[in-house]
Amino acid sequence: MNEDTNNVWQSHSLKYLEMAFSTGKCEILASPDGYGKKTRSCGDSIEIFLKARGDILNAVSYYTNGCMNTMACANTVVFLAEGKSVNEAWEITPKTIADFLETLPEHDFHCAEMAVDALQAALSNLRELQRSPWKKAYQTRVQF
Repeated sequence: MNEDTNNVWQSHSLKYLEMAFSTGKCEILASPDGYGKKTRSCGDSIEIFLKARGDILNAVSYYTNGCMNTMACANTVVFLAEGKSVNEAWEITPKTIADFLETLPEHDFHCAEMAVDALQAALSNLRELQRSPWKKAYQTRVQF
């Protein structure tokens, strides 16, 4: 292992490492009930896919083309939102994500903001599709 690799393993919490390297929720859900995407000026993007049963988010996943910090934040927002009500998911903030991860570098806090922005876009889309279900048939995923 080189010195940079050792630094990653030694300078981050176990929660951060689990979220940064887990790929179990990195998937594109077919025909989601809610979809949101956010892209930052650095070029990193996060897409959030929601499946809901009533007011409960019973399946949440993400797709990203981002760095390790973006992956950790995307995984965390999915972990925190899944199984929660829509209103509880709205309460997730970038600080909630940073606190959960414990070792998100301050200069990469924008990754947590992007994850929350994507979640909020998906939650807004979910509410809109619940009000106008016919729109779901016309919804398309925006490619990277």
